[in-house]
Amino acid sequence: MSSPHIRVRPATPEDLSAISDIHARARASYYAGHLPAEEYSGPAELERQRVGTARAISSDDRTVLCAVRDDRVVGFAVLAARHDENTLFHFHIDPSVWRTGTGTALHRACVAVWQAAGLTTARLEVFAPNARARAFYTHQGWQEDGRTGDHVRMRLTVPTPAPTPQPAHE
Repeated sequence: MSSPHIRVRPATPEDLSAISDIHARARASYYAGHLPAEEYSGPAELERQRVGTARAISSDDRTVLCAVRDDRVVGFAVLAARHDENTLFHFHIDPSVWRTGTGTALHRACVAVWQAAGLTTARLEVFAPNARARAFYTHQGWQEDGRTGDHVRMRLTVPTPAPTPQPAHE
């Protein structure tokens, strides 16, 4: 299946509304039927998520990436890439573009951030009933590493970046 070009770039404050919308719709896709709607889509929760994302975008301690197709933000990730913190906090793709390569492109960009920081592992937690997300992460190389309440902890061994070819010297 052919898909439009996917570009991944750092998020800006102008992306906040699109990110918040994706976050709300993606969370509803896996929390519905498992949690009361107020807990994942009530006004207070949506505002809490929006404020947290705005803080992450402007933070020096977090990296927020956007996946863009046809000049539209269709996914985002919030991660830390420091020696003392190597966590994928949020990774959400607009449900309308699932299975188009968007998540894989965004995940590769996250791995590149961890590689650039010299990290060898990354961690995340995923809602245990979210089988689709767990399968995606497993396909990307993540392994289950225990449970915390209703979440599965996962760990990724960050691959060593491929060496950059050096020009031949005569």
